[in-house]
Amino acid sequence: MKRDLSEKIYIAGHRGMVGSALVRALQAHGFQNLIFKTHRELDLCEQGAVRNFFEKEKPDIVIVAAARVGGIHANATYPAEFIHENLASAHNVIHEAYRHGVKRLLFLGSSCIYPREAPQPMKEECLLTSPLESTNEAYAIAKIAALKLCQFYRQQYAVLFHSAMPTNLYGPGDNYHPENSHVLPALLRRFHEAVEAKAPSVTLWGTGKSRREFLHVDDLASALLTVLEMENPPDWINAGSGSDVTIRELAELIAKITGFQGELIWDTTRPDGTPRKLMDSGKLLATGWRPQFDLESGIKHAYQDFLNSLRKENLREV
Repeated sequence: MKRDLSEKIYIAGHRGMVGSALVRALQAHGFQNLIFKTHRELDLCEQGAVRNFFEKEKPDIVIVAAARVGGIHANATYPAEFIHENLASAHNVIHEAYRHGVKRLLFLGSSCIYPREAPQPMKEECLLTSPLESTNEAYAIAKIAALKLCQFYRQQYAVLFHSAMPTNLYGPGDNYHPENSHVLPALLRRFHEAVEAKAPSVTLWGTGKSRREFLHVDDLASALLTVLEMENPPDWINAGSGSDVTIRELAELIAKITGFQGELIWDTTRPDGTPRKLMDSGKLLATGWRPQFDLESGIKHAYQDFLNSLRKENLREV
């Protein structure tokens, strides 16, 4: 990252999986003037609190990694919380960053912003061209509104506010809540517990035919530093690994890594979600950036972190 090491950088959501990976990457590059605030110290949904924070801290760069996130079950169960919290926090941070003269803001979205039936792999230009996937519509609308805020503030006020759209992420610091987590950490936990219990089978949602792309969170962090080096970045840029697998293939790989040898049962009464979500990350790859983890080595790394967290009794479950 070719920037002034003295710049003051605020990472919203520094204790989450993405935020903590960003902190590791920034510190490894020599950045020490980093600003952190826990949710208890700063509720991003409270505009007055956010305004006071910016008036006091005056950051040069803001990276918005804070979000209410979850898998299909969480999105379907808490759509009001997902749209309200993500809209409010993004609006407050982006607007107050503009009001207080922040030099650069990078907002992190998600691949779920793209239409359910988007051409594969999904280019940035397919945004808003057809309907969203209904199971995560509330979250997607909030993310779209935030990236559009950045786009229009940049257009009207000439501020360097832009966004990155990560694919499905996993790795150290992931959320392993038994109901609200994303598919990869959910499967890691389920298969691990099945091995511990010597269970003869594991039941999984859907048909296993839907396809997903995955990126290790440390690879995302290096991608984001690359994006921050760009003098004139796109309004939003995809960040993915460039390949995908079926959920069945993912489950079989995780079963292998965790040592589960029982039967996989597919509950086809449960939803699959979007049939396929593979992003075209050509604009990012054109910078020379490449991911360092393949899926198997990345999952092994994530599983080791899961085991370490279990042993230390600090497994993240939110």
